[in-house]
Amino acid sequence: MTNEELDLLLVVVLAVLLIGLMVWGWRRRVKRDARLIAPSGDIPAAAQLLATFTGLYVATTTHGTALNRLAVRGLAFRAKATVLVTDAGVALDLAGTDRIFLPASRLVSVDQATVAIDRVVEREGLTRLSWRIDDETVVDSYLRPQEASARALADAISPILPAATVPPTGTDA
Repeated sequence: MTNEELDLLLVVVLAVLLIGLMVWGWRRRVKRDARLIAPSGDIPAAAQLLATFTGLYVATTTHGTALNRLAVRGLAFRAKATVLVTDAGVALDLAGTDRIFLPASRLVSVDQATVAIDRVVEREGLTRLSWRIDDETVVDSYLRPQEASARALADAISPILPAATVPPTGTDA
């Protein structure tokens, strides 16, 4: 075998090893998050549409930890999004998934952020929506509006928030 062939073999083995480690890590994450289920379903018929935003869904993370992606079915991957704000809650229409409807009673807080997972944007260019995925777990979903500002999306959601039960993290993450 020539040096070039050995170098190529080494690169192929290293690439296969790295891909294997990524698959192993993702499967562990999926297993870890299997108990978390996003609330899918339609907007209640009596709900009044307050605002619509198009843009990108970036990620859902554990509350206050912008770099800890959750592998929740329907929320695990970045996608094009339409966000429908109603008086009954927030609906997320993400490309390739069923509608996710977050009733207002599950919403905890909404603010702006600059960093989420692998996305860094201009200061406060993301909307961070904190909500209860189950009775004891609060998560943060990050959205990047395309035709409006992150502040406009946060301002549209703010009026439907119930009385805050979990304070915002106070970080710029």
